[in-house]
Amino acid sequence: MTTHISIGSRQIGEGQPVYVIAEIGINHNGDLEIAKKLMDVAASAGCDAVKFQKRTPELCVPEEQKSQIRETPWGTMTYLEYKERTEFGQQEYQQIDTYAKKLGIHWFASPWDLPSVDFLLTFDPVCIKVASASLTDDALLKKLVASGVPLILSTGMSTMDEIDHAATVVKSSKYALAHATSTYPCQPGELNLRMISTLKAKFQVPIGYSGHETGLATTLAAVAMGATFIERHITLDRAMWGTDHSASVEPTGLDRLVRDIRNIELAFGDGVKRVFESELPVRAKLRRN
Repeated sequence: MTTHISIGSRQIGEGQPVYVIAEIGINHNGDLEIAKKLMDVAASAGCDAVKFQKRTPELCVPEEQKSQIRETPWGTMTYLEYKERTEFGQQEYQQIDTYAKKLGIHWFASPWDLPSVDFLLTFDPVCIKVASASLTDDALLKKLVASGVPLILSTGMSTMDEIDHAATVVKSSKYALAHATSTYPCQPGELNLRMISTLKAKFQVPIGYSGHETGLATTLAAVAMGATFIERHITLDRAMWGTDHSASVEPTGLDRLVRDIRNIELAFGDGVKRVFESELPVRAKLRRN
């Protein structure tokens, strides 16, 4: 185990700049142009990476939900048809891969099933994210370990025993843990940011924060509490149709978030007490002795 891992050319961990992940997830609503606009937003704000979600709907949608009828912007359809309608395939991800390289930003995804792992590995990803819902999927974790790709594991909706078990399964990998609460949007009283310190004390790996709250202040607090990477969902407009938009950050908010994260890093300093040159005129004017 290590307190640092490499994601592409970046070192993630204590003493390194916070790695900022813009979670596009499924907020592209199955539209590649929306995905590219969100990638533009992330790159413009100074994010380090964008993240998507990859599913095989036939495997991931519970049997009892497949035939449920859902009203969508594309008309009435079954839930399975809706999930297939919003899922990107080889052609779309090839364009995402090319566009990310053009923007100079990392991209990766959370696979929700074994075929999706194989799919993502064809793109030689800088890392792979394990969604909170998949933390207890040992078969998925073992397949990811065998890939040798760095992993980020999200810990929402999980007990400490489940986190311990997942850490044991992936212990031979380079991995990081993200504290999270899987409520969309999450109320401040359930964010439990002190878990960042708890995870730091227990696991000698980079600890970050995946936030699903509204607003920016508590995410910035997570940085101040030692999160070495940050993930927030992003959207073009929180009023857009879809389940995750209401807990997402809009473009102007993302600009402020990244700006303020970098200012917090500057404000940390090095812990060595010194008199700054800017203080000397004040010192000369106000000190009596």
